[in-house]
Amino acid sequence: MTARILEGTQFVAQISFELAAKAALQIQTHGFTPDLAIIAWKNEAGDSASDVYTRQLRRAAKHVGIALHIHWLRQDTSTDELLPMIQRFNAQKQIRGIMVQAPLPVQIQKIALKDAIDPDKDVDGATAANIGNLFLKQPAKLPATCLAVFELLDRSGIALDGKRVVIIGASPVVGRPLALMALHRNATVTVCHIYTRSLADFTRQADIIIVAAGKPNLVSAEMVAPGASVIDVGINITEDGQIVGDVDFEQVRQIAGAVSRVPGGVGPLTNLMIMRQVLDF
Repeated sequence: MTARILEGTQFVAQISFELAAKAALQIQTHGFTPDLAIIAWKNEAGDSASDVYTRQLRRAAKHVGIALHIHWLRQDTSTDELLPMIQRFNAQKQIRGIMVQAPLPVQIQKIALKDAIDPDKDVDGATAANIGNLFLKQPAKLPATCLAVFELLDRSGIALDGKRVVIIGASPVVGRPLALMALHRNATVTVCHIYTRSLADFTRQADIIIVAAGKPNLVSAEMVAPGASVIDVGINITEDGQIVGDVDFEQVRQIAGAVSRVPGGVGPLTNLMIMRQVLDF
């Protein structure tokens, strides 16, 4: 029996409908359209990654009913120029979300910039205040990718209470927040990373494996227990231009109980989680 395929795309329309209703209520209640302000930069090589991502965000915002404003940085923009801009965004009541989009020019002090954002408007969940509140299990804005993982699990009917969860990847923006969020859902959590020895010894014990390592086909079928759920957060570009995850999808689907696809699994829900946090005020 092959695994159930977890497709984030199947939930996009319903979540968009729910968020559009929430946006309409917020507009009626507060008298203004919630805005999302994005600070972004295009590198000298003309990398279009920022363009692609901002177009995706604009599309999601339009469907939901959020106004989106993008502020493109010059190559020589300084941190001292950006901090007053963020303070203005903090002070504007209609701006309910502020994002600082990577990459940024090398001279920008990224931590100082992110920590200048009002934690209530930090839709990336990147400020020290929100990270600390997550650790303490207090209300917080959370990283959108992590929220998308749990949204996919929840809407697919996969509970975490009492489950053994193995997270592969310990980055401060995905792996570590995922671990804390799973702990708060009463899971027993193991975090594996580049220095973990005998990785398969851990993954074969897991009810749920969440992979965010940035290594194509890292997780193979022999690393997965029969019936386990596997969530692939990886995004990798192969030499022939294909987008693949961190899981050997065709192998793993033969043994797992459920597995998410890349693309089409977690990714389609991530931008919607940003929009949800813009509307949470």
